[in-house]
Amino acid sequence: MNSKSLVKLSNIIGIISIILLVYWVFIFIAITVFQLKIFRQNITEIFYMSVLGILALMLGALIINVMFNLTRIAEKHNNDGLNVSGVASKKLWLTFGLSFPIIFGLLLGGDFLTSKKKEKMLIASAKSIIESNPEKSAKLVNYHFDNRWIIETGDILAVFSKTDSYFPHVTVIANDTLDNAPVFLGFGQYYHSRIENKTQVEKVEKKDYIRATTKEEREYLQKVFQENYKEVRFSASHGKYELFYPYFKDGKKIVLYFSDRQQYGKIGS
Repeated sequence: MNSKSLVKLSNIIGIISIILLVYWVFIFIAITVFQLKIFRQNITEIFYMSVLGILALMLGALIINVMFNLTRIAEKHNNDGLNVSGVASKKLWLTFGLSFPIIFGLLLGGDFLTSKKKEKMLIASAKSIIESNPEKSAKLVNYHFDNRWIIETGDILAVFSKTDSYFPHVTVIANDTLDNAPVFLGFGQYYHSRIENKTQVEKVEKKDYIRATTKEEREYLQKVFQENYKEVRFSASHGKYELFYPYFKDGKKIVLYFSDRQQYGKIGS
């Protein structure tokens, strides 16, 4: 391979490397800023490592150009410059510019697919756990604000969390009143530890179990407890996934609240 071919090859490698690096940086910024969860951990790590590979290609192309220093000579004596017409050049730049919103759209689509996959996994896990443990589920829905129910609920949730590897943090949400005002109380697997040494029901205060909710969550919970609304509510934001799963039995009702947070997506092997 002569010097002219080496210079031409190094130019091609350098241009391709720069374009790839621009795309990679754009994708990295989009994923980081918007906290998009798309690929599994191994694919994400490979993606980050590929940046080093691109930089190595750019450095190699630069070294070849510096070593031979033939770019000007090749263009001047052999007229080997890129003969791209003005119209073609505009089309190339237009295509290059339009590719960024397309890539961003694909990233959003990947994040959406990850959320939908997570939603299906959470719903399937919740349904499987409840149907496989009818006696424990019956105890959960038989809500009474007292020491015994709170402690039993914590123990049951602890067992549930160890049964399914996809089972995230779970809270039982019940509807109650405090000072004649409706409130939503939340009970988790660790909540009962602070009352294990208490023997009087009066020492357990409802205000300690009030669950803070957003306006949208309160509206949803009110529909469940007041209107027997049975549809699940799923939300995903910045890698945090939440699922409200209503459970009805013998005229009684509770809502199982699942929350999970993950650093990586679900797409890929």
